[in-house]
Amino acid sequence: MTEVSSLTGRLLVATPALADPNFDRAVVLLLDHDDEGTLGVVLNRPTPVDVGDILEPWAPLAGEPGVVFQGGPVSLDAALGLAVVPGDGPGGLDGPPGAPGPDGTGGHRVDGSPGGGPDGSRSRTADAGEPDEPDEPDESDEPEGLLGWRRVYGAIGLVDLEAPPELLAAELGSLRIFAGYAGWGPGQLEDELAEGAWFVVDSEPGDVSSPRPETLWRDVLRRQRSELAMIATYPDDPSLN
Repeated sequence: MTEVSSLTGRLLVATPALADPNFDRAVVLLLDHDDEGTLGVVLNRPTPVDVGDILEPWAPLAGEPGVVFQGGPVSLDAALGLAVVPGDGPGGLDGPPGAPGPDGTGGHRVDGSPGGGPDGSRSRTADAGEPDEPDEPDESDEPEGLLGWRRVYGAIGLVDLEAPPELLAAELGSLRIFAGYAGWGPGQLEDELAEGAWFVVDSEPGDVSSPRPETLWRDVLRRQRSELAMIATYPDDPSLN
């Protein structure tokens, strides 16, 4: 298989031509991307469900709006936490650690019970059912530094939702909770990129916890120093233009 240049930590921004309603005007943060597939979360799909309704101990750390976000169409009963550690931060690994796994990097169900979530087995097709059974976690893979937080890219990392929140409260920026995730099988995302379904742009730490997710699609495009900035003015319904 041809080696894939990793897009981990970058954003997929849906083009106006993307017809899939799951990803209309979506901004997706890629948590893992290699030749075995791709995994990410949609950053701009807030739900009406308060974080406190499903993960009450974590609610005080959730940024505004303090609701659960729909991270994608796969495993909607699994919760995943993302947060920024301001500055360099003591935790995480240099470079992406791979997909979030059952060792605590996001493993909670949206009813508040432990378990579930994206896993290292990389069953990622967006219209798939539940992912394959994960491998047993290897304690040697645990990052040194901040307990309960695993670096994805830069200052952005996955939060262990089974850890006591007080372990992280002093270190984390705003926490975002996602139900479900978006997944692509081997080569699937590359095909969509070739078809013009997505723009690929750099992420910023503030994208994870934007207080105005409804404007994130336009905000991300507007800050680009290219013709992409003009696409931010594209009407929601071109037929009304």
